[in-house]
Amino acid sequence: RIHFGASAVPLSSDLGRCCRCRALQLVKAMADSSQNVPQPAGAVQFMLANKLDTAMWVSRLFTVYCSALFILPLLGLQEAASFYQRALLANALTSTLRLHQRLPHFQLSRAFLTQALLEDSCHYLLYSLIFVNSYPVTMSIFPVLLFSLLHAATYTKRILDAKGSNSMIFMRSILDKLHANQLNILKFIACNEIFLMPATVFMLLSGQGSLLQPFIYYRFLTLRYTSRRNPYCRTLFTELRIIVEHLIMKPACPDFVRRLCLSSIAFISRLAPTAA
Repeated sequence: RIHFGASAVPLSSDLGRCCRCRALQLVKAMADSSQNVPQPAGAVQFMLANKLDTAMWVSRLFTVYCSALFILPLLGLQEAASFYQRALLANALTSTLRLHQRLPHFQLSRAFLTQALLEDSCHYLLYSLIFVNSYPVTMSIFPVLLFSLLHAATYTKRILDAKGSNSMIFMRSILDKLHANQLNILKFIACNEIFLMPATVFMLLSGQGSLLQPFIYYRFLTLRYTSRRNPYCRTLFTELRIIVEHLIMKPACPDFVRRLCLSSIAFISRLAPTAA
């Protein structure tokens, strides 16, 4: 105690109260800072933050749904034809959204059109427009179905990652198996793209296709052949040529078959784009 005349000031008690106040303030500040730490975003927040990707995800799921009901006509053959058109229209919507995402600033110019034709989304927008009003062909729906399935699976995995690293293990295992077979799926899509070219000619000869369809589809196929992001069409053309040349060079192959195949290979090679 320090005495100032008749009064005494208890310094030890004042210091104790001051320390306790400081400790309480420090604990409160730590609690506030822990509450302000950003928590990981959930699946809904992730989807709202990526609205365009989410819209493409929904349209791809709808494409898969319509394509499956066309391939497996559970609701009847007439309904299957309508699901065929719905799948192609949904794919056209997805391709348009993806093209807008890749080239957001539209310009009515030749340079913009040239740049758009380099995009895979523009290729499949053209693809959908080629077949949407034609006679339903099962082969033509497989590229749409499989591309939509692959892209939808990729975005679904991102949604599950946003929800939690251990969420929906069964769904994750299915997505992993699909991703493991991605190369085979892309080659199967390229095979469909190639063999749809003679299919459009046969459709024209049988009266089920239009006169312009083979020519427009040939343009689509040249775009796929020169694609920068998807080389599988070009790779499969090369593999098919090697296989055919190997088979026709065997002694058991008849001469007229060999000459026919060599002439076909030379004709297709002349039609191939120069810039591959």
